[in-house]
Formats: sequence, C-alpha cells, structure tokens
Amino acid sequence: MYQIAQFMTNLFGLKSLVFFLFFLCFTNLSAQNEQAFKIYTAKGKSISYKKMQESSSKKELVLFGEFHDNPITHWLQYELMLSLYDVHQTNLVLGFEMFEQDQQGVVDRYLSGELNEKQFKDSCRLWENYTTDYKPLLDFAKDKKLTCIASNVERKYASLLFKKGRAALDTLSPLIRSQMADNYFNLDTTLSQYIAVREMFPSKGKGMVEAQAFKDATMAKFIMKEMKNNKVVLHFNGAFHSDYYQGILWYIQQEKPEVKALTISTVSQKNINKLDAENLGKADFIICVPESMTKTH
Repeated sequence: MYQIAQFMTNLFGLKSLVFFLFFLCFTNLSAQNEQAFKIYTAKGKSISYKKMQESSSKKELVLFGEFHDNPITHWLQYELMLSLYDVHQTNLVLGFEMFEQDQQGVVDRYLSGELNEKQFKDSCRLWENYTTDYKPLLDFAKDKKLTCIASNVERKYASLLFKKGRAALDTLSPLIRSQMADNYFNLDTTLSQYIAVREMFPSKGKGMVEAQAFKDATMAKFIMKEMKNNKVVLHFNGAFHSDYYQGILWYIQQEKPEVKALTISTVSQKNINKLDAENLGKADFIICVPESMTKTH
C-alpha cells in the first residue's frame, strides 16, 4: 500500500493521493455494507453467530435446518460443528438426512478407514453436492473419530409407503424394518408443516404427508438411539424437517418431552436487514440469506 501511495504522489501529486485514498476507503465501506447473511432469534432479534454457538453448546440436540444448495448454510454448519467439537469432543455425534439407514455400514467403514474415498463413492448413494457440502463434515468426523448417523429412511421405502400405504411395509424383512420407523408411527395431520404439504399436492396430499412423516419419524428414531447413549447430536437436515419445532423434533418429544433441543432454520429474503413476518417463529435461530445468493448446485 505504501509503495502504491508513493507512486501516486510522484506521478500525480498530493491531490491525486488524497483522492485515491478517499476512493479506496469509500469502496471498502461499500463492500462492508453488503452482508452475506444475518442471524435472528425466533422473535426477529438480530444476534451474532457467537450467541447461536454458545446457546447450541448447552443442548443435547441441535437440528440444523438447511437449504440444501446454500453455501452460507453449509459453511455455518461446518463452523458450528467445529465449535461444538471444542466443547464436547468425541461425545459429539453428527447426523445426516443425506445418508439413508441401509448405508450406515458403508459410512462406518469409510470413517474407520476400511474404505478409501473411491470405494466409498462407489458404494454409497451420494447427493450431487456431497463433495462441496457434506464431505468436509464427514472427513472431519473421520479425522476426529466421531460417530455419524445415516438417519434417513431408504427412499424406495418412503415411496412404497406413499404409493401403497402402511400395510405394504408389513411385507418387508425384519432387517429392513429395523432400518426405519415403525409403520404404525403416530401422525398428527394438524401440524402446519404437513398441512402445507397437503395443500401443495392436493391430489397426492395424504400419501405425501405420510411419506414425509415417515422420514421424520425415522430420523428421530436413530437420533434418539444415540441420545440414549448420552451423546450430543448435531443433525443436518432440510429446514422443512424441523421448522416450527415440528417434524423430527415433534417425534423425539413424543418419547422424550424433556429433551434439551435447539433448532436452526434457513430462509431467503430480498432484504435481510429485517426478518419477514412469515419467517418469525420458524426456529430458535434463523439464518437469513439474500435471495440473490448463488447456489452450490
């Protein structure tokens, strides 16, 4: 910077130097005014990441609701994982909607080093944004020897439920049945998230609601399994599955009403300087990103 200033002074004089410094300062301030995200409480109060991190560290369960293709969400997930690891060390467990229960053995073999990267990718049904968004989380767990939960139900069985109803699940083997929620799981169709699904797909509403609830109940089942071992769980899932304290958390609370849980959601707005009324109350902490933000896939 000193060399540039000296060059400007020698070439154009002191006035040009003053103008150059003013321009540099103005440009820097303008860039600083462009925020990539803001974090709000459920009531719409703007808070710092540190506050969210400190609150999360005091809970036994954190449900991090993401936009699957949002880079800020994935970066904050990684940062929160690091923060919680500093507090809980190997008592921290990571849970992933992105891995289905039948893949748990494959995930375990990768974490233990039995499978290399190529073998893991060849053996696992990975989301298209795995490399950019979930691999860093899984590799951190591998390095620190953390348990990871493949918490979701296998997609084809959620589809089976959607198409043929709960009775169709009775035909599955005991092994497959052990990898999902009981097919007689409770379902509260008055929950606002399920009402929204029914309204979005009026001709398929009942089946769609059952399939979504089946996923929620299954994820809750395998999160609870780790929590019973006195583990602290940080679970990554689409925001739908935990917004408004419903979905996964609702099922966990049926079995453990006293659970010390915290929810995080992600929303996008044209203006992120104030949380829109429609996004109030979605979670304990709400990450607000600009609608114009680029996507990871």
